[in-house]
Amino acid sequence: MKVSWSSYDTYEANFRPLVVVELAKNTKDETKEWLIQKIVDKKKNGGAQLLVKPLIQDGKEIEGNKNIYIIGASNLRLLLGAETVGLVKECNDNSMRTFTYTTRKTFRNFAEDNHDFLTMAECQFIIKHELENLRAKDETMIPGYPQAKLYPGKSIMRRLMTNGILVQIFPLHDAEALKKLSHTWYRQMKFSYQPLDEIRGYFGETIAFYFAFLEYFTFALIPMAVIGIPYYIFDWEDYDKYVLFAAFNLVWSTVILELWKRCCAVMAYRWGTLMMKRQFEEPRPGFHGVLGINPVTGREEPVYSSFKRQLRIYLVSLPFVCLCLYLSLYIMMIYFDLENQAHLYHEENQSDLSSLMLYVPSIFYAVVIEVLNRLYRYAAEFLTSWENHRLESSYQNHLVLKVLVFNFLNCFASLFYIAFVLFDMKLLRQSLATLLITSQILNQCVEAVLPYWLQKRRNQRVKKKVKELEKDGDLSLFEQVNLEKGMDTYLGTFDDYLELFLQFGYVSLFSCVYPLAAVFAVLNNITEMYSDALKMCSIFKRPFAEPTASIGVWQVAFQTMTIISVATNCALIGMSPQVNALFPDNKIELVLIVVLAEHLALALKFLMSYGIADKPRDIQTKLARLEFESREALKQQQMKMVTESLKGQTP
Repeated sequence: MKVSWSSYDTYEANFRPLVVVELAKNTKDETKEWLIQKIVDKKKNGGAQLLVKPLIQDGKEIEGNKNIYIIGASNLRLLLGAETVGLVKECNDNSMRTFTYTTRKTFRNFAEDNHDFLTMAECQFIIKHELENLRAKDETMIPGYPQAKLYPGKSIMRRLMTNGILVQIFPLHDAEALKKLSHTWYRQMKFSYQPLDEIRGYFGETIAFYFAFLEYFTFALIPMAVIGIPYYIFDWEDYDKYVLFAAFNLVWSTVILELWKRCCAVMAYRWGTLMMKRQFEEPRPGFHGVLGINPVTGREEPVYSSFKRQLRIYLVSLPFVCLCLYLSLYIMMIYFDLENQAHLYHEENQSDLSSLMLYVPSIFYAVVIEVLNRLYRYAAEFLTSWENHRLESSYQNHLVLKVLVFNFLNCFASLFYIAFVLFDMKLLRQSLATLLITSQILNQCVEAVLPYWLQKRRNQRVKKKVKELEKDGDLSLFEQVNLEKGMDTYLGTFDDYLELFLQFGYVSLFSCVYPLAAVFAVLNNITEMYSDALKMCSIFKRPFAEPTASIGVWQVAFQTMTIISVATNCALIGMSPQVNALFPDNKIELVLIVVLAEHLALALKFLMSYGIADKPRDIQTKLARLEFESREALKQQQMKMVTESLKGQTP
């Protein structure tokens, strides 16, 4: 039986600071009072029933932080919130079940005085959920801002953010837990697995799944690297031998992704996200339109014509993407022109300088590719936002599609041109090595080294200002909030997965020509684990935990790359001198055989995908048992209701 909120008083004088809400400097007093009242008011009155404390109480401030508030909640409030969001926890019988307050004592490690039953990340996720679900009831506007219209059911926090009143909401770090996690994660240089359960407990499932996939992918690359080293040493100029390497590549790229699904299911079950029910998706904050009625919820919300959205996509976004693809190909041809001039210069001079000049066009082109990828990312985000997608999932799918198409062409078009138009395997090997190594170095500098240096400088300035205030009270919290609010916001795992996706492309598409690609990928990923861990713990604000059961759309993206790699490797095998020697006079027959081999390889790939179950047998059994028990419980509840109804009718 679900518990009524009105039967509990969730007020608590002392609370653990969990979430920071920062309002604009010029926010009006009546707006602040109204918002605070909304946050602390009871659920039955449309509030969030949380606890609020201003960061500054004596008038002293740094950089306008008099409008910063700390949000917390009582333990009882968090437990009731855990039931609302559908958190799954481990029971005393080792099974995983959706948490309910009435059955709380059946869950492992639960005690009325145990405030650590819910992790800090789970508590912050609950608070975020409650704040996002603060909705207008009778209000028609935000007090003090007549232009900020409200209507029944409208998300208050989203309206505050779109009108520039709400600057940011972010969860606080736990200094002790972060120090412990940092020590076991990246501050020790040792060869060991990452503490994935601890990462999940601190940052949530989305971040944990990224680091789990990064670790898994790195280990999966080791067989390719081990085989690639002798190929590089003994067969540097002998391309006949790469047929076996390409054949191994075909099987490897399929098997690792199928086995990852099984690993993913095991972790998702252990973390309780495999059974979480997908919540009804609300409109994204940037969605706008004419006020109308949602036919599903019956609530008033913005409505935007799907026909207008399609017009924007096909008449503006699609032509723009095509124009960018053309620009990328045009720059590629300029690169080949520079490559040709560098070879002519080397043939004329035959010096050490001319030998170095052979690598300059490739390095320059690799830098241009990285710059174009980042510029296009901003344009893709603007266009996708302008298309006005209603749901965040739809927005993400369209953004991922735009970015992947451009990045794939921008990064790999030159390699395809060299391999299948110029038929220059030596240049292909040189270009692949240069693109891979240069992109890895640039990404490490841009994503880790530079942000870390900038953050260190800013932290020193903030600490100096804090000491100058000589503030009485909780200086540690005051300093912590001011340090963290100026940190960069972590924008999600999109760029991290994109980097791995492109790396997977370099390894799976053409590594048979340059076997050391997997070796450099392994070395890069090892440093990436440490640099990404450093970013999460020291450079970025702590992100809100987001429950998930997989790596999402990126699984499809990687599987699509494996299909392309099948065609690429079959074509490279068909172009090898060893295979060509078998068909000296009949090239048409060779082409037909290569096409047949490609179809057979694809058939083998899909057979392996079908033969390797996505979930291990024990996980399937546990899920089936939970489903059976849920049905039995529903039957018993229905029988009880029928029995009580019959008793009520008996005179």
